[in-house]
Amino acid sequence: MDVVHVTRDAETFTCNAYLAPGDEPTLVDAGAYDGVVDEIRRHVDDLERVVLTHQHGDHVEQLDAVVDAFDPEVYAFADHRLRTHELGDGDRVRVGDDDFEVVFTPGHAPDHVSLVSDAALFSGDVVVHDDGAFDDGSFGRTDMAGQSRERLVGSVRELLKRLPDSVEHMYSGHGEVFHGDVRSVVERALDRAERREPKYDE
Repeated sequence: MDVVHVTRDAETFTCNAYLAPGDEPTLVDAGAYDGVVDEIRRHVDDLERVVLTHQHGDHVEQLDAVVDAFDPEVYAFADHRLRTHELGDGDRVRVGDDDFEVVFTPGHAPDHVSLVSDAALFSGDVVVHDDGAFDDGSFGRTDMAGQSRERLVGSVRELLKRLPDSVEHMYSGHGEVFHGDVRSVVERALDRAERREPKYDE
């Protein structure tokens, strides 16, 4: 599966938004980069769907612009005025050429989901490879309103249960794309999250 990081050139704060061109072009998260529509158009003429990992502003700020430009279906766990399809734990959703299982992974956000296939993981902010706090296995912050370290730890444990050993590509909401032993990265993130220590220095 080809995946294009369409917010890579953003000069302002945004999540990583990913375009999977394929048979059914799909955008995972819309990001907050005001050039995202033009970047998508560099790769596809149409967009079949947008799948949201969660609805923090850096993941949905440009959703209106994307919907105005392409009129895609919008998949989300929580209600949103642009949502056309509700996601639930265990659902299947097509991303580009591949089918992904939806795994409900709250903690960083109450509506957070991750997407898992035999080869790839779209982890949103529940697990990232590197983010300035930790390298090679980190996790989304849990120190703000509506967040919970306890729930995030449970979510990462559940994600590991449902993560095939064959997954070699991790597309997270922040930091770099990772190719390799994804399970080991997630295990390191879990170990760090379980310590219950602050992620960032006070």
